Amino acid sequence: MDGRRLLKEMKKTFLFHAIAAHFSNGLIPVAVLYLLLTLSTGNVYFEHTVEHLIVIVLMAVPVSFFSGIRDWKKKYRAAKAPIFIKKIRLSCLLFLFCASAVGIRLATPDVVNRQGIEHWLYLALLFSMLVVVTLLGHYGGKLSAQSGQIAKKA
Repeated sequence: MDGRRLLKEMKKTFLFHAIAAHFSNGLIPVAVLYLLLTLSTGNVYFEHTVEHLIVIVLMAVPVSFFSGIRDWKKKYRAAKAPIFIKKIRLSCLLFLFCASAVGIRLATPDVVNRQGIEHWLYLALLFSMLVVVTLLGHYGGKLSAQSGQIAKKA
């Protein structure tokens, strides 16, 4: 396959929202893994990685959200189906949780080593983000499977 044909085929099948969504959704489980490593070893370098990952996620979630909204309007004509409403709400919740976790971490750099409400809230936010991205992935997979079934019937 020559280069031009390859680029043309890639352009035709390129799914920006899927890439953006998988990027941020893939970083959150890694952040939770590093949080668990921090809690079990006390190693501050693991916790610094958690901070970096959630800051990146905070910047990536709006890209995923708005590309998803664009695809929803374009592919599904902004249908008010429950699955879309759930994904929109979950995305907003993810951004809220992530912004809160980043805010706590930046305001209290040693939050993981403290004992208090900030510590437990920070941990709860990170674990809640993991639940949210799992649900987002579940609903995204359902949409993808449904689109594949519709394409096969056509």
